[in-house]
Amino acid sequence: MTRMRLPRSLRIFVLLLCTVLVSALGYGVYLLSRLAPIGTAYAAKTLCSGVFVSQRDAADVIREDIRADNHPLLRAIYASVDPSNKTASATFFGLARRNAMFRSGRGCALAFDQAERADPLPEINPPASAGEDFAADTDRRVDAAQLRSAVDWAFNEPDPQKLRRTRAVVVLHRGRLLAERYAIGFSAQTPMLGWSMTKSVTGALIGILIRRGKLSLQDNALVPQWRGQSDPRAQITLDQLLRMTSGLRFTENHSDPLEDVALMLFARRDAAAFAIDKPLQAPPGTRWSYSSGTSNILAAVMRPAIGGSEREYLEFPRQALFGPLGMRNAVLESDESGTFVASSYLYASPHDWARFGQFLLQDGTWNGTRILPEGWVRYMSTLTPQSTRRDFGAHLWVKVTSPFNSLLQPPPQLPADTFHAVGHEGQFVSVIPSRQLVVVRLGLSRGQHVWDHEAFLAMLVAAVPP
Repeated sequence: MTRMRLPRSLRIFVLLLCTVLVSALGYGVYLLSRLAPIGTAYAAKTLCSGVFVSQRDAADVIREDIRADNHPLLRAIYASVDPSNKTASATFFGLARRNAMFRSGRGCALAFDQAERADPLPEINPPASAGEDFAADTDRRVDAAQLRSAVDWAFNEPDPQKLRRTRAVVVLHRGRLLAERYAIGFSAQTPMLGWSMTKSVTGALIGILIRRGKLSLQDNALVPQWRGQSDPRAQITLDQLLRMTSGLRFTENHSDPLEDVALMLFARRDAAAFAIDKPLQAPPGTRWSYSSGTSNILAAVMRPAIGGSEREYLEFPRQALFGPLGMRNAVLESDESGTFVASSYLYASPHDWARFGQFLLQDGTWNGTRILPEGWVRYMSTLTPQSTRRDFGAHLWVKVTSPFNSLLQPPPQLPADTFHAVGHEGQFVSVIPSRQLVVVRLGLSRGQHVWDHEAFLAMLVAAVPP
């Protein structure tokens, strides 16, 4: 019997096709081996903090915070909590298991090498009860119908493909409560993740240390790793870190789980060390680049400035800021190394966030006591000229940044003195000094231009007399 031979060109095609398929399969396995540990870490950390810090139902956290409109891989991850040990874990088909542990007063942290730690990091005193409620604003000049319309708009869902998922709105006028509303399952005292609004609180903590004479804006050689002979990073100043003009290389892309920001938060036990080790890509002070790593470097800079024991470091935010302001539900989480994740992990209630905004409106004073250096809020809200869109100050935003800016034409006009703390997925504390307004919006807005914060603020401004 004669065996039939395929034409040479067809044999080459089949060989190439098999090679491509094997290569694609191999790359897919490699990619999955990198993605799965990030995904399970994200799920474990999110579930742990959602249940043990925010006191939410585990099923709700898994359904909404972990899976809804998120990376497809997260739908295949199994996550669970152990209430008795206050831990959460996540696996991808039994592989890439990651665990997160809750510690009283410190929130949750991913566990990477607990077996190597002979003495666990200390727990600190848990948050006390919430501060006093805000008095109601009774200014009869406020347009009540316009105000109600603005708040209704924030909670409406006009596009089922692009859900706003607003969870909380709090509006203060002249330090009094003008309006508030909450989604089902949330309240004025539910600790909620601020994501990068944490950076603005970090800027305030740095200001407190400057007022106490522990730091200066012109300080350089800020961490031991940069003090080696001829290390150009020694020239980076505290001011440049606050303005994000350090020149350090760092990729900030929340849509790519393999870039620096995700690796730092979900694949390293010490977020600050990850950022500190980055090389320069530009001379300090010459280029602006938004970087969560920068804020975590500041968390490391704070440690020797605070001085004392590890416990004193962990208690500093509450002792210096949260306690005086009555932010009783605020928890700034630290990673497994014991360093604050100062870029991303402050949980605070809507009323806590409103207190922080009012504190900024009052130039860092509270109940007549000065906490920040005089003019520090002006410094934080002064434009950094190098910022790409001329929208960033020093750990505060001076304009609503993309993707939360308006696509309306013409765009809404806001008072020129407006500034913001801004967080991933549409977290905002907006301050408008000329209108004596503080606006808190918290939610889970995923995707491009799902939440139009400029339009929302413009509606509120229209309700308040100048």
